[in-house]
Amino acid sequence: MNSPQKRIGLVGTGFIASGFARLLHNHATDLTLSAVLTRRPAASVEGFPCTNRFTHSEQELLDKSDLIVECSGDVLHATRIIDIALKAGKPVVTMNSEFHVTTGSYFADKGLLTEAEGDQPGSIAALREEAVMMGFKPLVYGNMKGFLNHHPTPEEMAYWAGKQGISVEQTTSFTDGTKIQIEQALVANGFGGTITRQGMEGPKATDVTKAAIELARGAAERGQAISDYVLAPGNAGVFVVGTHDKSEWKALNYLKLGDGPYYVLVRPFHLCQYEIIKTVRRVLHGGGVLLNNSSSPTVSIVGIAKHDMPAGTRIDRAIGGFQVRGEAARIADVKGHVPIGMIQDAVLTRAVSAGQTLMFDDVELPDSLAHTIARQLYA
Repeated sequence: MNSPQKRIGLVGTGFIASGFARLLHNHATDLTLSAVLTRRPAASVEGFPCTNRFTHSEQELLDKSDLIVECSGDVLHATRIIDIALKAGKPVVTMNSEFHVTTGSYFADKGLLTEAEGDQPGSIAALREEAVMMGFKPLVYGNMKGFLNHHPTPEEMAYWAGKQGISVEQTTSFTDGTKIQIEQALVANGFGGTITRQGMEGPKATDVTKAAIELARGAAERGQAISDYVLAPGNAGVFVVGTHDKSEWKALNYLKLGDGPYYVLVRPFHLCQYEIIKTVRRVLHGGGVLLNNSSSPTVSIVGIAKHDMPAGTRIDRAIGGFQVRGEAARIADVKGHVPIGMIQDAVLTRAVSAGQTLMFDDVELPDSLAHTIARQLYA
């Protein structure tokens, strides 16, 4: 007798969510998309299958789901939905690193919560898992970035958003570096690593392997694994650098990994929404957590003013906006900072200068569960 289909509830109807929904609908006969929680009118959603599964009811989502996939991209919304899902005993798979580095640590020990493979953090986690099984000891959890501009203009971002078929906000967070800072903070926290300095090293590289090995040398000197990235136009994917048993150097050299002692393992792609299904099946089959922010994070994302702003200014958009950008920082070095994921819709209580890190005392935040949690974690 065939096992009944597992019911997958989905939160979000954007680029990632719609791609995942199409994959389930077209290719996953063992899974069914049972409910889709959205705040948008159904008629406004394009390219999404099974619109008859749309709901505005959180309870309906819970009642119809064995597992919930959250990819709304909204920190405040995700915090609230994941809270009720875990309280209801539902495992949650996310593609929302912004949520994890803002409030995710509060939930890390309150149920099964994991980031999915596909976006860079989950892909690094999967590569790390493979590396450890093969006997490597990781020293660097690495990301690759092709372009960086801390201060892009709205006109530039509108052009590239249209060209790439994603939102202006997403395009801006990728371009100004906020997204990669968020991703690598999540990886550092998830695997007990650290960063070498605020903003990370991010060396420019024409040879990714050489740059990765230099990062590994620095990590070895520190005696702790680090999370970082290389700025390498034309390259894509993630990497892990590790050491191995000295007795294995000849075999590893034969297998084209070089003389050591640092070996670079590269995964030259990450396919976002198409890979979420691997983590869904991992959880359903008892594989447990791939990656979360841990219950004791040491790295956060500070919000840095992009330009001078007077008291009373409202921050319309934090992640992917034109008023602030994010940098990874050690929490012990920035006590009292407000994480960038909380700054959306904040109002400045006093003037800030370009380059200034925003603290809780600098902003008035709307009441929310995420606000309460963030103050417990970071204030």
